[in-house]
Amino acid sequence: MRALRSRVDAGAPVRDTTATVAEWLARWRATTLAASDRKPATKSLYAALSRKHLESGPIGPVPLDRLRASDIEALLLAMRERGLSESTVRQAFIVCRLGLDGAVRDQLIATNPAARVARPGVTPREAVYLSADDVAKLLAACEESRHYRALMLIAATGLRRGEALALPWSAVDLDAATLRVTATVARYDGALVTSAPKTAKSRREIPLDASVVTMLRKHRTEQKQERLAAHQWTEHGPVFTDEIGELVDPRSVLRVLNDAATRLGLAGVTAHTLRHSAARSWLEAGVHIKAVSDLLGHSSVAITGDIYGHTSDEAARAAITGLAGRLGL
Repeated sequence: MRALRSRVDAGAPVRDTTATVAEWLARWRATTLAASDRKPATKSLYAALSRKHLESGPIGPVPLDRLRASDIEALLLAMRERGLSESTVRQAFIVCRLGLDGAVRDQLIATNPAARVARPGVTPREAVYLSADDVAKLLAACEESRHYRALMLIAATGLRRGEALALPWSAVDLDAATLRVTATVARYDGALVTSAPKTAKSRREIPLDASVVTMLRKHRTEQKQERLAAHQWTEHGPVFTDEIGELVDPRSVLRVLNDAATRLGLAGVTAHTLRHSAARSWLEAGVHIKAVSDLLGHSSVAITGDIYGHTSDEAARAAITGLAGRLGL
């Protein structure tokens, strides 16, 4: 009786529900997650993680009222033993905790067992990047592709792939040599979806080099000619389109980049390789890390430092030698 009264006094249900974890998470996906203001990409990712690793995993059939912290720890251990990445294990845990928070909120259970489990860590990994010479070779290998100019813009500005492909002409001022990042595009559940940038800092203005302005002027002229010659054209206003004016699928651009990298024997090329390479080039040229962070649209300088914080051997030696010289050693 005292235990029941304590639950009532704490605002918890008198008895926990007997619904299974899988049943609840399926409902949570369709209601709480769907109604949240999270980005479409995040909703899609969380839903997939819930279906694959939680609802179909070993904790899925467990009644909510019998789920223990040790059950969740066993799940995380099993995921690691299956060779899943640290990032996947951590994200699955985040989804598990969020889903069970919803069960507590709806008074289906008194406490969230995931709250008593330490969040899995992720070993920081430095970004893979290419030298300026290799980037130039990679771009040259993409020159015959329709997506060549989009890749040029990404390499020259450090834009995210989705930001470059969502860029509208209305956000480009060629006279002032600037562009404004206003949106991003990605494929979710089989459809291309344009959404707001990743963070508030992702909404930014980026200056353009004269060579990039020249490229974009030529591209705009050719795009107008293509629109006039096309039998069908959908006018959405993006800088980069497919053959009928529609948005470009980011996966198509990645395929072009990967094919070119394979031909050149460049390993480890990913969707962010050009962006990482731009950041690294700026830092090695002595650009202040705050300026690099602003150009990349990172939410904080700390993120930029975590990703690109390691200096090259040449830069470290130059710093030591320079200081010794100033000290008269």
